[in-house]
Amino acid sequence: MRFLIDENLSPRLVVAVGDLFPGSVHVETLCMRGGTDAAVWTVARDRGFAILTKDEDFSGMSVLYGAPPKVIHLRMGNVGTQAVADLLTEHHARIVAFGDDQATSLLVLP
Repeated sequence: MRFLIDENLSPRLVVAVGDLFPGSVHVETLCMRGGTDAAVWTVARDRGFAILTKDEDFSGMSVLYGAPPKVIHLRMGNVGTQAVADLLTEHHARIVAFGDDQATSLLVLP
């Protein structure tokens, strides 16, 4: 699984989890910082990304529209990049299984 990382998460996360989730990119890399949720959704869907976000709007879109794209909603407070990377590492097997599950569009962590 590869992520399109939303702007509410650090671009440094790409490097921090690059070994576990190769091919992941941050919206900043695609010149989408400040873009609408709809634009992020469309790019993720069209390019085969799962959206990694702290934004509840994407959870709602996932419930309304289903996948693709899949959405991983991180329910974490204001924490550093390493804490997010640690959470993703801890739940790696669960995230991979979610990616393989055709019936599920939303994963909420932790």
